[in-house]
Amino acid sequence: MPEPEPGAFKGSVLVMWVGEGGRSGDGRFLFVPDPRNPLTFRRPGGRQATAIRPEMMYTDGGSIPRVAQIFNGLSPWGYAPAYMIHDWLFVARHCRRDGDGDPAYVGAGDLSFRDSYQVLDEAIATLVAERKVARNDVARSAITAAVASPVARRLWDQSGACAGEKVRPEDAAAAEAAIPGSGRHPSMAAGPPADGGVTAVVVGQVGF
Repeated sequence: MPEPEPGAFKGSVLVMWVGEGGRSGDGRFLFVPDPRNPLTFRRPGGRQATAIRPEMMYTDGGSIPRVAQIFNGLSPWGYAPAYMIHDWLFVARHCRRDGDGDPAYVGAGDLSFRDSYQVLDEAIATLVAERKVARNDVARSAITAAVASPVARRLWDQSGACAGEKVRPEDAAAAEAAIPGSGRHPSMAAGPPADGGVTAVVVGQVGF
């Protein structure tokens, strides 16, 4: 695939670890939009879903097949802003597919599978252009091949995944306590926050 024209990132990536008592290994990673400077990726050339802004979601780079992550530079956090955008496309797609009519999923959730890996390619090109990551043609080729693979396609076409991808109320409440203003969001599961002693700690941050 030829190298795409870069787009533009703005905002901040905030990734938190949420779990009971803050014990490592007993929680999940949570992407939290910065209430003052939310992460947004603007695609080049006025393409479909021109501006993509992820909502709060669980993330581990899981939309990138594990086979890609064995390459140098492909850990889930190596290209964190691009991975957050790509992960959100999968969440939005799953919820649109399952009939969730929330406006948060409109646009991003209407893209095709081909669009999903083109967006990731554009996002990586943008990180290179903005000197957030070094140019690495081998890594880029490996990522592109992985996210366009049959494994990725099966993930994309999953039905019934939306409910399990909703952020639990107690995790959202923990994020709100740590980052005031992150608040309630469309991608949160229904129901009041549970009193489970859940805590949230920022473990990664990238700004533009």
